[in-house]
Amino acid sequence: MKVRQDAWSEEDDLLLAETVLRHIREGSTQLKAFDEVGDALNRTSAACGFRWNAVVRDKYDDAIKLAKKHRKDRKRQLAYQSKPVAAYSVPQQPESQLFKPAEVMESVPVTPPAPSVTTPAAVTEENEITLKDVIKFLQKMSGNGYQESLLKQENEALKLKNNELTEKVKNLEAHLNKLQEEHQIIEEDYQSIIQIMNRARRMALLEEETEEHHSPKFRMDKNGNLEKIAK
Repeated sequence: MKVRQDAWSEEDDLLLAETVLRHIREGSTQLKAFDEVGDALNRTSAACGFRWNAVVRDKYDDAIKLAKKHRKDRKRQLAYQSKPVAAYSVPQQPESQLFKPAEVMESVPVTPPAPSVTTPAAVTEENEITLKDVIKFLQKMSGNGYQESLLKQENEALKLKNNELTEKVKNLEAHLNKLQEEHQIIEEDYQSIIQIMNRARRMALLEEETEEHHSPKFRMDKNGNLEKIAK
């Protein structure tokens, strides 16, 4: 499966434009052009079609008109060369007239229908207009349907990406709230520990002062005996 993540370069856009214009001039379809470019650039046909319709196409309006005119003239010439010359066309009679009863047929004079003359120019012009209308209609339907399909695919991809980002934001918000709660608990524990340490420090100082105040002091005399020092 062809998957490309890099951006389109100017050379890629130029190759896409030249290929599409060549297919238009030759009477081919844009879908075949997208397939050819996708094989050359290792991209999907849908990606090439989306790039053409969204970015590249607007830059080549004049070239597209010239390519379509060239295709129109080419098809007109081929159609004129391939059409046989038909001098006459005799319409067939309805079946009801061919199988009338004998007595009715005898009473009605049979007159052969006059041949209708159809010139080659009229046949060619009529068939050419019909062919143009069909090609124009098919191209319009194919282009609109393909572009609509690409837009739907792009819309679905954007929806999926939006859902993923929304879910990610929710997870990050939940994680942030949890961290804030843990931080609040740690802060409260820290303040409690500070209070306990300050209280213990004050109690230790108080006990030292009390011992110094109540405990008797002694000293050693010349004979090595301890004697109490009077306060």
